[in-house]
Amino acid sequence: MPAALDGASFWPLFAFFLGVVLLRTQLTYWIARLVTRWSLDHTRPRRPWVTRVHRWLQGEGTARGLRTVERWGVVAVPLSFLATGTKTVVNAAAGVVAMPFAKYLPAMLLGCVAHAVIYATVGWAAWSAALAAATGSPWGLAVLALIALAVAFWIVLRVRARRRDAGLAP
Repeated sequence: MPAALDGASFWPLFAFFLGVVLLRTQLTYWIARLVTRWSLDHTRPRRPWVTRVHRWLQGEGTARGLRTVERWGVVAVPLSFLATGTKTVVNAAAGVVAMPFAKYLPAMLLGCVAHAVIYATVGWAAWSAALAAATGSPWGLAVLALIALAVAFWIVLRVRARRRDAGLAP
């Protein structure tokens, strides 16, 4: 978050978080929709970034998002903003299934407003307090460093496993 928003009141924080979530959500929806369309039109994506998104769209996270959208329909979109880890996959799934934009837009806007309200109030305050507590002590810094190392280790293992499964050298 920009330093100019440190200690800001509700409305500037709301505007910031609303802008971020609107941009991110629209990009997710349209990239998923575009890559899905390209995948249907071409047997093999030619652009490297399209290939990466294509692989992601075939993953388990997107499959969960598709199942959620298939089960709940347009209601899944605003609900996805209320739970951690669901916003991206549900909005990508809406793009994959080419949910009509006229139905998607109001649901997405409702979710974005809810998201911005949560983060401009308790969400950002809770995150800031947790980060301040963690970085205020040597033990907190050690835990953050261990988490960063664990994430890096996990990424290395995943890349190696994908290369091994694809028959590529490590």
